[in-house]
Amino acid sequence: MMRRFGILGWLVTLLVIAAGCGAARPSKFYQLDLPSSSASGPRINTDLLVGRITSPHLYRDDRIVYRVGSTQMGTYEYHRWAEPPADMIEALLLRALRASGNFRSVQGLRSNARGDYLLRGRLHEFGEVTGAAVAARVVLEVELYSQRTGTTVWSKYYSADEPVNGKDVPAVVEALNHNVQRAIDQIVAGLADYFAKNPPQS
Repeated sequence: MMRRFGILGWLVTLLVIAAGCGAARPSKFYQLDLPSSSASGPRINTDLLVGRITSPHLYRDDRIVYRVGSTQMGTYEYHRWAEPPADMIEALLLRALRASGNFRSVQGLRSNARGDYLLRGRLHEFGEVTGAAVAARVVLEVELYSQRTGTTVWSKYYSADEPVNGKDVPAVVEALNHNVQRAIDQIVAGLADYFAKNPPQS
């Protein structure tokens, strides 16, 4: 009986060691980016704060999300964002608005800076959509809040599917990046148009 237990114990030990020696599948990480641009356009005599981009819990994680049909969603285990999508989009908005040169200053809300207006938003959808064709979906809503009047003075709802040229996750990431670039371009242009029609009071 003791001999049988000893052999069984060695077999279990060998199996555990063999399982531990198996090479784990490495994770791949991705990041959104914007093309570099030089400041152009009119200067708006106001200070802008960029607040948080909120999102459902799924988009506060770093795993890339895919949707199958209208109700089923999942995530890729080994394909991940360098940081949560909502945080990346917030940082890109801040960078693009600074680069536009439209405002006297553009600061993040977390910097404890003061501003005349606050731009905040919500990321509703962000990921791969599978169906007859694969697409990269971005649904983003932003609003401009006046600190002086305590009201929302401008808003933008963006929803678009970008075709994916490929069948792998890097192709999905590239399509998402293009889609986000277009969304941010429209937000920057929309804000410039609003202030051109509604100049801030000195």
